Amino acid sequence: MTEETISAIATAAGNSGVGIIRISGEDSIAIAEKIFDKPLTQIEDRKFVFGHVKNFSGEVVDEAIALVMRAPKSYTRENVVELQCHGGGVVLREILKLTYLAGARPAERGEFTKRAFLNGRIDLTQAQAVLDVIQAKTSAALTVAQNQLAGKTSKTIREIRQAILNSTAHIEAIIDFPEDDLDDVTLSEVDKNISAQIFKLNKFLENQSAGKILREGLETAIIGKPNVGKSSLLNFFAKTERAIVTDIPGTTRDQIEEFVNVGGVPLKIIDTAGIRNSNDAVEKIGIARAKDCAERAELILALFDASRPLDDEDEEIFKLLPNRNAIILLTKIDLPCVTTAEILTKKIPAAQVFEISLKSGAGVEKFLNAITERVGTIDFEMNFVRDEREANLLRKAVNHLREAQETIRQNVGIDFVSIDLRAALECLSELTGEVVGEDVINEIFSKFCIGK
Repeated sequence: MTEETISAIATAAGNSGVGIIRISGEDSIAIAEKIFDKPLTQIEDRKFVFGHVKNFSGEVVDEAIALVMRAPKSYTRENVVELQCHGGGVVLREILKLTYLAGARPAERGEFTKRAFLNGRIDLTQAQAVLDVIQAKTSAALTVAQNQLAGKTSKTIREIRQAILNSTAHIEAIIDFPEDDLDDVTLSEVDKNISAQIFKLNKFLENQSAGKILREGLETAIIGKPNVGKSSLLNFFAKTERAIVTDIPGTTRDQIEEFVNVGGVPLKIIDTAGIRNSNDAVEKIGIARAKDCAERAELILALFDASRPLDDEDEEIFKLLPNRNAIILLTKIDLPCVTTAEILTKKIPAAQVFEISLKSGAGVEKFLNAITERVGTIDFEMNFVRDEREANLLRKAVNHLREAQETIRQNVGIDFVSIDLRAALECLSELTGEVVGEDVINEIFSKFCIGK
Protein backbone atom coordinates (compact mmCIF):
# COMPACT_ATOMS: atom_id res chain seq x y z
CA MET A 1 0.00 0.00 0.00
CA THR A 2 1.05 3.59 -0.60
CA GLU A 3 2.14 5.25 2.64
CA GLU A 4 0.46 8.64 2.07
CA THR A 5 -3.23 8.98 2.91
CA ILE A 6 -5.30 10.93 0.38
CA SER A 7 -8.73 12.53 0.43
CA ALA A 8 -11.08 14.16 -2.08
CA ILE A 9 -14.70 14.97 -2.74
CA ALA A 10 -16.03 11.90 -4.57
CA THR A 11 -19.33 13.36 -5.79
CA ALA A 12 -19.96 15.77 -8.64
CA ALA A 13 -19.77 19.52 -8.16
CA GLY A 14 -23.01 21.34 -7.37
CA ASN A 15 -25.70 21.11 -4.72
CA SER A 16 -27.23 17.71 -4.01
CA GLY A 17 -28.86 15.73 -1.22
CA VAL A 18 -25.68 13.84 -0.35
CA GLY A 19 -21.99 14.55 -0.88
CA ILE A 20 -19.15 12.14 -0.15
CA ILE A 21 -15.63 12.75 1.11
CA ARG A 22 -13.41 9.74 0.37
CA ILE A 23 -10.25 9.08 2.39
CA SER A 24 -7.83 6.28 1.43
CA GLY A 25 -4.56 5.11 2.96
CA GLU A 26 -3.08 3.47 6.00
CA ASP A 27 -4.06 6.36 8.32
CA SER A 28 -7.52 7.03 6.88
CA ILE A 29 -9.42 5.70 9.92
CA ALA A 30 -7.26 7.65 12.38
CA ILE A 31 -7.63 10.82 10.29
CA ALA A 32 -11.41 10.46 10.08
CA GLU A 33 -11.61 9.94 13.86
CA LYS A 34 -9.95 13.33 14.42
CA ILE A 35 -12.90 15.12 12.83
CA PHE A 36 -15.79 12.67 13.49
CA ASP A 37 -17.41 12.55 16.92
CA LYS A 38 -17.90 8.78 17.04
CA PRO A 39 -15.12 6.17 17.44
CA LEU A 40 -14.26 4.40 14.19
CA THR A 41 -11.24 2.27 15.06
CA GLN A 42 -13.22 -0.50 16.72
CA ILE A 43 -16.37 -0.57 14.59
CA GLU A 44 -17.08 -3.54 12.37
CA ASP A 45 -15.91 -3.41 8.79
CA ARG A 46 -18.45 -2.01 6.31
CA LYS A 47 -20.75 -0.67 9.02
CA PHE A 48 -22.36 2.78 8.88
CA VAL A 49 -22.06 5.09 11.87
CA PHE A 50 -24.14 8.25 12.27
CA GLY A 51 -22.45 11.21 13.90
CA HIS A 52 -21.17 14.73 13.35
CA VAL A 53 -18.12 16.21 11.68
CA LYS A 54 -16.52 18.75 14.00
CA ASN A 55 -13.69 21.21 13.50
CA PHE A 56 -10.72 21.39 15.84
CA SER A 57 -12.55 23.92 18.03
CA GLY A 58 -15.29 21.35 18.65
CA GLU A 59 -17.89 23.13 16.52
CA VAL A 60 -20.25 21.01 14.41
CA VAL A 61 -19.66 21.43 10.68
CA ASP A 62 -22.26 18.92 9.51
CA GLU A 63 -24.01 15.73 10.48
CA ALA A 64 -22.72 12.76 8.55
CA ILE A 65 -22.60 9.00 8.13
CA ALA A 66 -19.17 7.34 8.25
CA LEU A 67 -18.47 4.10 6.39
CA VAL A 68 -15.27 2.21 7.19
CA MET A 69 -13.78 -0.30 4.71
CA ARG A 70 -10.57 -1.94 5.85
CA ALA A 71 -7.82 -3.23 3.56
CA PRO A 72 -7.87 -5.24 1.42
CA LYS A 73 -11.67 -5.22 1.10
CA SER A 74 -12.03 -1.76 -0.41
CA TYR A 75 -11.90 -0.07 -3.81
CA THR A 76 -8.22 0.80 -3.41
CA ARG A 77 -7.29 -2.25 -1.30
CA GLU A 78 -6.28 0.26 1.37
CA ASN A 79 -8.12 1.42 4.47
CA VAL A 80 -10.93 3.63 3.20
CA VAL A 81 -13.35 5.89 5.04
CA GLU A 82 -16.23 7.63 3.33
CA LEU A 83 -17.98 10.51 5.07
CA GLN A 84 -21.45 10.95 3.62
CA CYS A 85 -22.53 14.52 4.33
CA HIS A 86 -25.00 17.02 2.94
CA GLY A 87 -24.19 17.82 -0.67
CA GLY A 88 -23.60 21.56 -0.51
CA GLY A 89 -20.38 22.83 -2.02
CA VAL A 90 -19.39 24.95 1.00
CA VAL A 91 -19.87 22.21 3.59
CA LEU A 92 -18.00 19.64 1.51
CA ARG A 93 -15.05 21.96 1.01
CA GLU A 94 -14.96 22.69 4.76
CA ILE A 95 -14.89 18.99 5.62
CA LEU A 96 -12.30 18.28 2.95
CA LYS A 97 -10.09 21.02 4.41
CA LEU A 98 -10.43 19.38 7.84
CA THR A 99 -9.16 16.05 6.41
CA TYR A 100 -6.07 17.87 5.16
CA LEU A 101 -5.50 19.47 8.57
CA ALA A 102 -5.90 16.02 10.14
CA GLY A 103 -3.08 14.54 8.03
CA ALA A 104 -4.38 13.62 4.57
CA ARG A 105 -3.13 15.20 1.36
CA PRO A 106 -5.22 16.18 -1.69
CA ALA A 107 -5.82 13.28 -4.07
CA GLU A 108 -4.60 13.70 -7.63
CA ARG A 109 -6.78 13.01 -10.66
CA GLY A 110 -7.79 9.35 -10.74
CA GLU A 111 -5.57 8.51 -7.78
CA PHE A 112 -8.08 6.24 -6.06
CA THR A 113 -8.40 4.12 -9.21
CA LYS A 114 -4.63 4.36 -9.74
CA ARG A 115 -4.11 2.87 -6.28
CA ALA A 116 -6.61 0.12 -7.06
CA PHE A 117 -4.46 -0.70 -10.11
CA LEU A 118 -1.11 -0.46 -8.31
CA ASN A 119 -2.41 -2.60 -5.45
CA GLY A 120 -3.51 -5.34 -7.88
CA ARG A 121 -7.27 -5.04 -7.52
CA ILE A 122 -7.76 -4.30 -11.22
CA ASP A 123 -5.53 -4.29 -14.29
CA LEU A 124 -4.95 -1.34 -16.60
CA THR A 125 -7.74 -2.20 -19.06
CA GLN A 126 -10.21 -2.37 -16.17
CA ALA A 127 -8.90 0.88 -14.70
CA GLN A 128 -9.50 2.68 -18.00
CA ALA A 129 -12.97 1.11 -18.18
CA VAL A 130 -13.85 2.98 -14.96
CA LEU A 131 -13.49 6.24 -16.89
CA ASP A 132 -15.55 4.83 -19.76
CA VAL A 133 -18.37 3.89 -17.35
CA ILE A 134 -18.41 7.44 -15.99
CA GLN A 135 -18.34 9.03 -19.46
CA ALA A 136 -20.68 6.58 -21.28
CA LYS A 137 -22.97 8.48 -23.66
CA THR A 138 -25.48 5.66 -24.34
CA SER A 139 -26.66 2.45 -22.68
CA ALA A 140 -24.75 0.49 -25.35
CA ALA A 141 -21.53 2.32 -24.52
CA LEU A 142 -22.21 1.63 -20.83
CA THR A 143 -22.64 -2.10 -21.56
CA VAL A 144 -19.29 -2.22 -23.32
CA ALA A 145 -17.59 -0.31 -20.49
CA GLN A 146 -19.14 -2.55 -17.84
CA ASN A 147 -17.89 -5.63 -19.70
CA GLN A 148 -14.40 -4.11 -19.74
CA LEU A 149 -14.63 -3.28 -16.04
CA ALA A 150 -15.75 -6.83 -15.25
CA GLY A 151 -12.55 -8.09 -16.89
CA LYS A 152 -13.87 -9.37 -20.23
CA THR A 153 -10.97 -7.91 -22.21
CA SER A 154 -8.46 -8.82 -19.50
CA LYS A 155 -9.62 -12.43 -19.58
CA THR A 156 -9.21 -12.66 -23.36
CA ILE A 157 -5.75 -11.07 -23.25
CA ARG A 158 -4.67 -13.43 -20.46
CA GLU A 159 -5.82 -16.42 -22.51
CA ILE A 160 -3.84 -15.20 -25.54
CA ARG A 161 -0.77 -14.55 -23.36
CA GLN A 162 -0.99 -18.03 -21.85
CA ALA A 163 -1.23 -19.62 -25.29
CA ILE A 164 1.85 -17.70 -26.46
CA LEU A 165 3.64 -18.55 -23.23
CA ASN A 166 2.96 -22.25 -23.82
CA SER A 167 4.56 -22.00 -27.26
CA THR A 168 7.49 -20.12 -25.78
CA ALA A 169 7.98 -22.90 -23.25
CA HIS A 170 7.99 -25.52 -26.04
CA ILE A 171 10.55 -23.54 -28.03
CA GLU A 172 12.80 -23.02 -25.03
CA ALA A 173 12.52 -26.71 -24.15
CA ILE A 174 13.93 -27.53 -27.59
CA ILE A 175 16.79 -25.09 -27.01
CA ASP A 176 17.55 -26.55 -23.57
CA PHE A 177 17.12 -30.22 -24.56
CA PRO A 178 18.14 -30.57 -28.23
CA GLU A 179 18.74 -34.31 -27.82
CA ASP A 180 14.97 -34.94 -27.51
CA ASP A 181 14.55 -34.20 -31.23
CA LEU A 182 11.12 -32.55 -30.86
CA ASP A 183 11.77 -29.86 -33.46
CA ASP A 184 9.46 -30.80 -36.35
CA VAL A 185 6.34 -31.70 -34.35
CA THR A 186 6.71 -28.87 -31.84
CA LEU A 187 7.46 -26.17 -34.41
CA SER A 188 4.42 -27.18 -36.47
CA GLU A 189 2.21 -26.92 -33.38
CA VAL A 190 3.77 -23.59 -32.44
CA ASP A 191 3.14 -22.25 -35.93
CA LYS A 192 -0.56 -23.22 -35.74
CA ASN A 193 -0.89 -21.73 -32.26
CA ILE A 194 0.67 -18.45 -33.37
CA SER A 195 -1.81 -18.22 -36.28
CA ALA A 196 -4.70 -18.73 -33.85
CA GLN A 197 -3.48 -15.94 -31.55
CA ILE A 198 -2.88 -13.56 -34.47
CA PHE A 199 -6.49 -14.16 -35.52
CA LYS A 200 -7.76 -13.26 -32.03
CA LEU A 201 -5.62 -10.13 -31.80
CA ASN A 202 -6.77 -8.97 -35.22
CA LYS A 203 -10.37 -9.32 -34.02
CA PHE A 204 -9.56 -6.72 -31.39
CA LEU A 205 -8.09 -4.41 -34.02
CA GLU A 206 -11.10 -4.81 -36.32
CA ASN A 207 -13.26 -3.28 -33.59
CA GLN A 208 -11.04 -0.24 -33.06
CA SER A 209 -13.25 2.23 -34.93
CA ALA A 210 -16.42 0.89 -33.29
CA GLY A 211 -14.83 1.22 -29.86
CA LYS A 212 -13.86 4.82 -30.58
CA ILE A 213 -17.39 5.65 -31.73
CA LEU A 214 -18.97 4.13 -28.61
CA ARG A 215 -16.56 5.95 -26.33
CA GLU A 216 -16.28 9.36 -28.00
CA GLY A 217 -19.28 9.50 -30.31
CA LEU A 218 -19.28 9.68 -34.12
CA GLU A 219 -18.35 13.28 -34.98
CA THR A 220 -21.22 14.41 -37.17
CA ALA A 221 -21.35 17.86 -38.82
CA ILE A 222 -24.62 19.46 -39.89
CA ILE A 223 -23.84 21.80 -42.80
CA GLY A 224 -25.83 23.89 -45.26
CA LYS A 225 -26.59 27.44 -46.21
CA PRO A 226 -28.62 29.60 -43.79
CA ASN A 227 -32.24 28.67 -43.02
CA VAL A 228 -32.21 25.14 -44.43
CA GLY A 229 -33.12 23.60 -41.05
CA LYS A 230 -29.72 22.87 -39.46
CA SER A 231 -30.65 24.13 -35.99
CA SER A 232 -34.06 22.47 -36.21
CA LEU A 233 -32.30 19.17 -36.95
CA LEU A 234 -30.04 19.61 -33.91
CA ASN A 235 -33.09 20.32 -31.75
CA PHE A 236 -34.78 17.23 -33.19
CA PHE A 237 -31.81 15.07 -32.19
CA ALA A 238 -31.47 16.69 -28.75
CA LYS A 239 -35.25 16.57 -28.13
CA THR A 240 -35.03 20.09 -26.72
CA GLU A 241 -34.63 23.68 -27.92
CA ARG A 242 -30.84 23.41 -27.93
CA ALA A 243 -30.33 25.93 -30.74
CA ILE A 244 -32.17 29.15 -31.60
CA VAL A 245 -34.38 28.78 -34.68
CA THR A 246 -35.46 31.92 -36.57
CA ASP A 247 -36.12 33.02 -40.14
CA ILE A 248 -33.23 35.47 -39.89
CA PRO A 249 -30.17 34.24 -41.84
CA GLY A 250 -26.97 33.93 -39.82
CA THR A 251 -28.65 33.20 -36.44
CA THR A 252 -26.13 30.43 -35.71
CA ARG A 253 -22.66 31.97 -35.68
CA ASP A 254 -20.66 29.40 -33.75
CA GLN A 255 -20.65 25.63 -33.39
CA ILE A 256 -23.17 24.03 -31.04
CA GLU A 257 -22.39 20.48 -29.92
CA GLU A 258 -24.70 17.85 -28.51
CA PHE A 259 -24.31 14.12 -27.83
CA VAL A 260 -27.32 12.13 -29.01
CA ASN A 261 -28.27 8.48 -29.15
CA VAL A 262 -29.18 6.94 -32.50
CA GLY A 263 -29.83 3.20 -32.29
CA GLY A 264 -27.47 2.82 -29.33
CA VAL A 265 -24.69 4.66 -31.13
CA PRO A 266 -23.61 8.01 -29.68
CA LEU A 267 -23.32 10.83 -32.19
CA LYS A 268 -21.43 14.01 -31.43
CA ILE A 269 -23.70 16.32 -33.42
CA ILE A 270 -22.23 19.70 -34.37
CA ASP A 271 -24.56 22.40 -35.67
CA THR A 272 -22.53 24.87 -37.74
CA ALA A 273 -23.04 28.39 -39.05
CA GLY A 274 -24.80 28.70 -42.38
CA ILE A 275 -22.27 28.75 -45.21
CA ARG A 276 -22.74 31.82 -47.40
CA ASN A 277 -21.00 35.01 -48.51
CA SER A 278 -21.07 37.46 -45.63
CA ASN A 279 -19.51 40.79 -44.76
CA ASP A 280 -20.11 40.31 -41.03
CA ALA A 281 -16.72 39.70 -39.34
CA VAL A 282 -18.18 37.45 -36.62
CA GLU A 283 -20.27 35.43 -39.05
CA LYS A 284 -17.20 34.96 -41.29
CA ILE A 285 -15.40 33.28 -38.41
CA GLY A 286 -18.38 30.98 -37.87
CA ILE A 287 -18.47 30.07 -41.56
CA ALA A 288 -14.72 29.28 -41.57
CA ARG A 289 -15.26 27.05 -38.54
CA ALA A 290 -18.17 25.33 -40.28
CA LYS A 291 -15.96 24.44 -43.26
CA ASP A 292 -13.20 23.22 -40.95
CA CYS A 293 -15.71 21.09 -39.05
CA ALA A 294 -16.94 19.57 -42.32
CA GLU A 295 -13.36 18.65 -43.27
CA ARG A 296 -12.66 16.73 -40.06
CA ALA A 297 -16.12 15.22 -39.42
CA GLU A 298 -16.55 11.45 -39.67
CA LEU A 299 -20.10 11.91 -40.98
CA ILE A 300 -21.61 14.92 -42.77
CA LEU A 301 -25.32 15.71 -42.84
CA ALA A 302 -25.69 18.16 -45.73
CA LEU A 303 -29.01 20.00 -45.81
CA PHE A 304 -30.75 21.55 -48.83
CA ASP A 305 -34.11 23.35 -48.77
CA ALA A 306 -36.73 21.76 -51.03
CA SER A 307 -38.80 24.96 -51.05
CA ARG A 308 -36.01 27.06 -52.61
CA PRO A 309 -34.03 26.63 -55.84
CA LEU A 310 -30.36 25.75 -55.64
CA ASP A 311 -28.03 28.75 -55.74
CA ASP A 312 -24.36 29.69 -55.39
CA GLU A 313 -24.48 29.10 -51.62
CA ASP A 314 -25.64 25.53 -52.22
CA GLU A 315 -22.81 25.11 -54.71
CA GLU A 316 -20.36 25.91 -51.88
CA ILE A 317 -21.84 23.01 -49.93
CA PHE A 318 -21.44 20.62 -52.87
CA LYS A 319 -17.72 21.43 -52.96
CA LEU A 320 -17.33 20.03 -49.42
CA LEU A 321 -18.89 16.64 -50.17
CA PRO A 322 -16.81 14.70 -52.76
CA ASN A 323 -15.22 11.53 -51.35
CA ARG A 324 -16.75 12.16 -47.93
CA ASN A 325 -19.02 10.03 -45.75
CA ALA A 326 -22.09 12.20 -46.30
CA ILE A 327 -25.87 11.88 -46.12
CA ILE A 328 -27.87 14.42 -48.15
CA LEU A 329 -31.09 15.72 -46.62
CA LEU A 330 -33.72 17.53 -48.67
CA THR A 331 -35.62 19.42 -45.97
CA LYS A 332 -39.02 21.15 -45.69
CA ILE A 333 -40.78 18.76 -48.04
CA ASP A 334 -44.07 19.74 -46.36
CA LEU A 335 -43.81 23.00 -48.35
CA PRO A 336 -44.25 23.34 -52.15
CA CYS A 337 -41.09 21.78 -53.61
CA VAL A 338 -38.79 23.54 -56.05
CA THR A 339 -35.66 21.42 -55.56
CA THR A 340 -36.12 17.64 -55.85
CA ALA A 341 -34.14 14.57 -54.84
CA GLU A 342 -33.46 13.90 -58.54
CA ILE A 343 -31.78 17.29 -58.90
CA LEU A 344 -29.54 16.62 -55.90
CA THR A 345 -28.69 13.12 -57.14
CA LYS A 346 -27.44 14.60 -60.40
CA LYS A 347 -25.22 16.98 -58.43
CA ILE A 348 -23.82 14.22 -56.19
CA PRO A 349 -24.40 10.90 -58.01
CA ALA A 350 -22.97 8.59 -55.32
CA ALA A 351 -24.74 10.19 -52.35
CA GLN A 352 -27.80 8.97 -50.48
CA VAL A 353 -30.58 11.56 -50.58
CA PHE A 354 -33.42 11.55 -48.05
CA GLU A 355 -36.47 13.76 -48.28
CA ILE A 356 -37.59 14.81 -44.81
CA SER A 357 -39.84 17.19 -42.95
CA LEU A 358 -38.93 17.83 -39.33
CA LYS A 359 -42.31 19.51 -38.92
CA SER A 360 -44.41 16.50 -39.99
CA GLY A 361 -41.84 13.76 -39.33
CA ALA A 362 -41.99 12.50 -42.92
CA GLY A 363 -38.89 10.54 -43.98
CA VAL A 364 -37.19 10.88 -40.61
CA GLU A 365 -37.22 7.18 -39.73
CA LYS A 366 -35.54 6.20 -43.01
CA PHE A 367 -32.91 8.87 -42.44
CA LEU A 368 -32.14 7.61 -38.90
CA ASN A 369 -31.87 4.04 -40.17
CA ALA A 370 -29.36 5.26 -42.76
CA ILE A 371 -27.15 6.63 -39.99
CA THR A 372 -27.06 3.31 -38.14
CA GLU A 373 -26.32 1.52 -41.42
CA ARG A 374 -23.35 3.85 -42.01
CA VAL A 375 -21.95 2.97 -38.60
CA GLY A 376 -22.53 -0.72 -39.23
CA THR A 377 -23.62 -3.49 -36.92
CA ILE A 378 -21.83 -3.36 -33.58
CA ASP A 379 -21.75 -6.42 -31.34
CA PHE A 380 -21.73 -4.80 -27.92
CA GLU A 381 -20.53 -8.03 -26.29
CA MET A 382 -17.29 -8.12 -28.29
CA ASN A 383 -13.88 -7.00 -27.06
CA PHE A 384 -13.02 -3.46 -28.08
CA VAL A 385 -9.76 -1.59 -28.46
CA ARG A 386 -10.06 1.46 -26.24
CA ASP A 387 -7.54 3.87 -27.77
CA GLU A 388 -4.54 4.21 -30.07
CA ARG A 389 -2.13 3.17 -27.32
CA GLU A 390 -3.87 -0.20 -27.00
CA ALA A 391 -4.16 -0.58 -30.76
CA ASN A 392 -0.45 0.14 -31.20
CA LEU A 393 0.51 -2.49 -28.62
CA LEU A 394 -1.74 -5.06 -30.30
CA ARG A 395 -0.25 -4.28 -33.72
CA LYS A 396 3.25 -4.67 -32.31
CA ALA A 397 2.30 -8.01 -30.75
CA VAL A 398 0.89 -9.23 -34.08
CA ASN A 399 4.06 -8.12 -35.91
CA HIS A 400 6.29 -9.99 -33.44
CA LEU A 401 4.17 -13.13 -33.83
CA ARG A 402 4.38 -12.92 -37.62
CA GLU A 403 8.15 -12.51 -37.39
CA ALA A 404 8.25 -15.63 -35.21
CA GLN A 405 6.27 -17.55 -37.85
CA GLU A 406 8.57 -16.32 -40.60
CA THR A 407 11.58 -17.49 -38.61
CA ILE A 408 10.02 -20.93 -38.15
CA ARG A 409 9.17 -21.29 -41.83
CA GLN A 410 12.59 -20.16 -43.03
CA ASN A 411 14.31 -22.38 -40.45
CA VAL A 412 16.61 -19.52 -39.45
CA GLY A 413 17.04 -20.60 -35.84
CA ILE A 414 14.64 -21.34 -33.02
CA ASP A 415 16.46 -18.99 -30.65
CA PHE A 416 15.05 -16.10 -32.69
CA VAL A 417 11.53 -17.57 -32.46
CA SER A 418 11.76 -17.40 -28.68
CA ILE A 419 12.92 -13.77 -28.84
CA ASP A 420 9.96 -12.76 -31.01
CA LEU A 421 7.47 -14.60 -28.82
CA ARG A 422 8.90 -12.92 -25.70
CA ALA A 423 8.56 -9.54 -27.42
CA ALA A 424 4.88 -10.25 -28.18
CA LEU A 425 4.31 -11.23 -24.55
CA GLU A 426 5.87 -7.97 -23.39
CA CYS A 427 3.43 -5.97 -25.56
CA LEU A 428 0.46 -7.78 -24.06
CA SER A 429 1.84 -7.31 -20.56
CA GLU A 430 2.09 -3.59 -21.20
CA LEU A 431 -1.50 -3.59 -22.41
CA THR A 432 -2.80 -4.97 -19.10
CA GLY A 433 -0.32 -2.96 -17.06
CA GLU A 434 1.83 -5.80 -15.77
CA VAL A 435 4.83 -4.13 -17.41
CA VAL A 436 4.28 -0.43 -18.01
CA GLY A 437 6.23 2.77 -17.49
CA GLU A 438 5.31 5.28 -14.80
CA ASP A 439 4.88 8.03 -17.41
CA VAL A 440 2.21 5.97 -19.20
CA ILE A 441 0.39 5.30 -15.93
CA ASN A 442 0.44 8.97 -14.99
CA GLU A 443 -0.84 9.99 -18.43
CA ILE A 444 -3.74 7.52 -18.27
CA PHE A 445 -4.94 8.52 -14.81
CA SER A 446 -4.53 12.25 -15.47
CA LYS A 447 -7.66 11.99 -17.62
CA PHE A 448 -9.78 10.97 -14.60
CA CYS A 449 -11.69 13.36 -12.38
CA ILE A 450 -10.46 14.07 -8.87
CA GLY A 451 -12.21 11.78 -6.40
CA LYS A 452 -12.27 8.67 -8.60
